[in-house]
Amino acid sequence: MSSPEHDPHHHHHEHGQCQCGQPDSSGIYLFSPSGHLMEPQRLELASQRLKQQGFAVDIDPDALAVHERFAGTDAQRLAAVQRSLQQPQPIVMATRGGYGLSRILGQIDWRAVADSGKRFVGMSDFTAFNLALLAQTGAISYTGPTAIADFGGEETDELTTELFGELMRGELELFSFESEDSDAVDGHGVLWGGNLALVCSLLGTPYFPQVDGGILFLEDVGEAPYRVERMLTQLWHAGVLNRQMAVVLGRFTAYKTGASDNGFEMESVVRWLRETVKVPVVTGLPYGHVEVKVSLPIGQEVGLATEDGMAYLVLDEHEH
Repeated sequence: MSSPEHDPHHHHHEHGQCQCGQPDSSGIYLFSPSGHLMEPQRLELASQRLKQQGFAVDIDPDALAVHERFAGTDAQRLAAVQRSLQQPQPIVMATRGGYGLSRILGQIDWRAVADSGKRFVGMSDFTAFNLALLAQTGAISYTGPTAIADFGGEETDELTTELFGELMRGELELFSFESEDSDAVDGHGVLWGGNLALVCSLLGTPYFPQVDGGILFLEDVGEAPYRVERMLTQLWHAGVLNRQMAVVLGRFTAYKTGASDNGFEMESVVRWLRETVKVPVVTGLPYGHVEVKVSLPIGQEVGLATEDGMAYLVLDEHEH
């Protein structure tokens, strides 16, 4: 882990009752709703790693299916969504992102997804699933690790693993992170967002949540600063950004700038956002296509405050 002063801090409470040995309360079902798995052997490794964390793990029979770039045909991936609702494990995690959920949003029974009470988790392409569920039913789902990226590699990140476990067990109450140049914010709103490209792709569709006074968090990978700004401009012109209490920026990674950018960097985009949209901007959220990532509830009302170079996300405010 990096030095303590750079680590996000999190606080949790113990329930006192151990849920150990009860797969019904902490089991995970792994399924592949988007891209196919390029290195199938990593699925077994991810499964073992999750078991080491105390989760029972079941794997969808089509998790390794391949059709073109997808983990099976649209029909196969729809069937996998359906199976995930019927099986006993309470947590359903995407094996990976990629692309593919956009094609099947119109065929998923969102009411059935919400009524199943399953906790769905994933990120990247899974943003489409998170936001469609919220738009269609108001139900909460989760953004966080995907099996292959976070548990199927050389090593797993301790903090990512810990934060995911705490959120799934209902123990993650407050999460703080360094946020040196953030605007002043102190309030509550519905937490929503995810991958910026996927958020934009849903605009004008029945799968785009209508959130007012919300806390919109965003990340992306492989998108140059001007492309990030172009997508933010789309959300601004559509009236989405102006309606939010705050915009929280995660990590924007793995992009190149060229000679034509002439000094136009990601910082330029943040500056433009502040000057133009006039919505409070909070930076530094450890979330995106990076090793250390927080898991977050999409669709839940949370608190957000900034003070002295730190930002605080309050996920759970029940009385003790």
